[in-house]
Amino acid sequence: MMSAENALPGGSDRACDIAKAATAELDGHGRIVAWTRAAERLLGYPAAEILHHPAAELLAVPGDEVRVASVARWCRAGDGWGGSVAARHRDGREVQLAVQVTPVLDGAERWSVLAMEEWRVPGGGVNQLMLEPFLAHAPVGMAVLDTDLRYVWVNDVLERLIPLEQRLGKQVHEILPRLEAEAFEERMRRVLRTGSPVMDYEFRSPTYADPHQERAYSASFFGLSDPQGRRIGLWYMVIDVTERWRAQERLALLNDASVRIGSTLDVTRTAQELADVAVPALADFVAVDLLDSVLRGAEPVPGPVDSTPTMRRCGQQSVHEGCPEAVLAVGETVQRSPSSPIARCLLKGESLVEPVLDLTTSAWVTEDPVRAAVIREFGFRSVMVAPVQARGITLGAATFFRSRRLGPFAADDVQLAEELVARAAVCVDNARRFTRERAAARVMQQNLLPHELTGGSALEVASWYFPADAPSGVGGDWFDVIPLSGTRVALVVGDVVGHGINAAATMGRLRTAVRTLANLDLPPDELLARLDDLVIGLVKTHRADPAADAGNPSVASTFMGATCLYAVYDPVSRRCSMARAGHLPPLIVGPDGAVDCPDLPAGPPLGLGSLPFEAVELEPAEGSLIALYTNGLIETRDQDIEVGLSRLSSALAVPGETLKELGGNVIKTLLTGPPSDDAALLLARTHALDAQQVASWELTCDPAVVGTARGLADRQLTEWGMDALLFTTELIVSELVTNAIRHATAPITLRLIRQDVLICEVSDASSTSPRLRHARTTDEGGRGLFIVAQLTRRWGTRYTPNGKVIWTEQSLPSDAGGADEED
Repeated sequence: MMSAENALPGGSDRACDIAKAATAELDGHGRIVAWTRAAERLLGYPAAEILHHPAAELLAVPGDEVRVASVARWCRAGDGWGGSVAARHRDGREVQLAVQVTPVLDGAERWSVLAMEEWRVPGGGVNQLMLEPFLAHAPVGMAVLDTDLRYVWVNDVLERLIPLEQRLGKQVHEILPRLEAEAFEERMRRVLRTGSPVMDYEFRSPTYADPHQERAYSASFFGLSDPQGRRIGLWYMVIDVTERWRAQERLALLNDASVRIGSTLDVTRTAQELADVAVPALADFVAVDLLDSVLRGAEPVPGPVDSTPTMRRCGQQSVHEGCPEAVLAVGETVQRSPSSPIARCLLKGESLVEPVLDLTTSAWVTEDPVRAAVIREFGFRSVMVAPVQARGITLGAATFFRSRRLGPFAADDVQLAEELVARAAVCVDNARRFTRERAAARVMQQNLLPHELTGGSALEVASWYFPADAPSGVGGDWFDVIPLSGTRVALVVGDVVGHGINAAATMGRLRTAVRTLANLDLPPDELLARLDDLVIGLVKTHRADPAADAGNPSVASTFMGATCLYAVYDPVSRRCSMARAGHLPPLIVGPDGAVDCPDLPAGPPLGLGSLPFEAVELEPAEGSLIALYTNGLIETRDQDIEVGLSRLSSALAVPGETLKELGGNVIKTLLTGPPSDDAALLLARTHALDAQQVASWELTCDPAVVGTARGLADRQLTEWGMDALLFTTELIVSELVTNAIRHATAPITLRLIRQDVLICEVSDASSTSPRLRHARTTDEGGRGLFIVAQLTRRWGTRYTPNGKVIWTEQSLPSDAGGADEED
């Protein structure tokens, strides 16, 4: 069996020989007044050498005097103290003792001290007394406080922050910063009150070495109780979690960047969003400069970027309101010298960092006095430049500045900045591509829309067109004014569903098709039916090739159809025939300002092919206003179409104004901002031809009437002062009237119209159309229409409900007065 003397440390059968424990007594001043033989054997000091000496002389660790004073205060306030103490043996070696201090109750202030080597304590020395030296050197901050929240003990980590003599015996609010102390005290009192620990309270605090630098900590608070369960104090543990905090902040910043950067397809807006996200989390001032070619949507040249390409400031942000440190305004040209960080960064194609900015030796700073003054005024101490690169091309550079608020840029800051810039670069490149596509769509749209509109003497016309200001790009709205035969004029307005180049190209197809069909002099309902067949073919083509528009974000993936309104105005009869295919109805404003919305059947949109189209014929008063428009003019996200139609009617009901003034007032009233969809407005004021400009005669089917018809035409031309056209007009009248008598049926009508051209029309009741052919040399006939075609500017056939009309147009001689002069 093992004895107490030879028992091994940590053995389960070791005896606890309390008799071998050393004892001593201390007076109220901490001097040794009693010393036993066990104490002499333990530390080697005889009683004669140690009595009446301060017990603090026996301590082995310098600075423990302060701790002893704190322990004395603890003992006076309670029933004693127990803990671990390092003492110095007489021979110089250090002895770790387990000490228990208890008061002697005999009226005088005396203390009994019981001590023994820690390895002799039951449990192999692994108990609360032995833990103290290990906790003192633990890698986390720990402290013990009494119930008054006064510091009793702290370990080495906290001691390095605030020395013991400034902490022990003082309350929390006397040591810590105000906000931190208030938070600590609130949680400590909760632990003392409830006994429940408070875990993982995170806070930030400036470092004592540099007040401008912040670190993050996690504190946990626990209660202390004596064996009887009485609350005697608490202890807390503080862990430095700065790296975890920074990692969380970086993750939060990247998440914020993914949401905020790229909210629009605007290059400048995207660059500004990058600057907004990086300040103040990453830098005190950020400037984003992009190549001028990027702003235009052009393709930058791959490879390094030297000082030749022009760069412009596209975004900047600062911790100071108004960016007072910005030398340039957004949109201004960036001047960069070869030694500047931006130039070096773009040339190398990689990030550049100057952790500590030297204002005296940095050439790019000293060569520009203005820049040097700004850097000095705002205390910039560190700079970082990251290239804005995406898909193998360089788009620009982002510059980050820091003052002492955040300290110099480190490697993890560079990594974070590069990731932020990389995300923004993809958005900038997408915006650049969209800018290019939108510019191409707008150029195509402008080229496909009419540049000059004329209604001749029949209509006074004016138009307005505003492309959509939306991420999806321009739309497919269009309008047109088409001169027809017999002084008639066609008015067209349409809207292709969708946006982008595809919509603009489809709009061009439809506008060309309408002009082609209009030249056939088809009535409005028949023209829309032919146009509907064309659109159905386009829809089938797109659906058969769904990958035609793949990879182009600005092009609609499938063509969905279109709407159209077609109207024909005849200034001779003053009648207007119109039909619509799912388009908004026209508005007709009388000369007195009264607005009327005619009951025009809506018809199906083009491309459905389900229902027939129906035309309506109106007779507006001379000087009436016909308004055609698209839904982008009257419909917005926050305004119903009926409200917009009412506002449009009110804006048009202003008699006496010119078309330009009236249309300008409409645009000002309805378009208070950039339209989300294309907006088109076409205004036409009607005019009637004077009776002296039109001559008409009814003819019989007798061949002898051909000579009579020539004579009627001759007299009318002489009256109009067009003698130069007598010969050619006689030939035309003879041929057309002869053909009508030979191949058609009565009634036959000859009509001459004098406008900016001389129009000759012969109508009959037959629907058979003549054909122009080249007669052989042996043929006796068949050359009539060929001669007519050679003598006229143009000729053609149009069908009426009762037959057809063959018409010709001749240019007026220079000495013949036009319609305006006759009026």
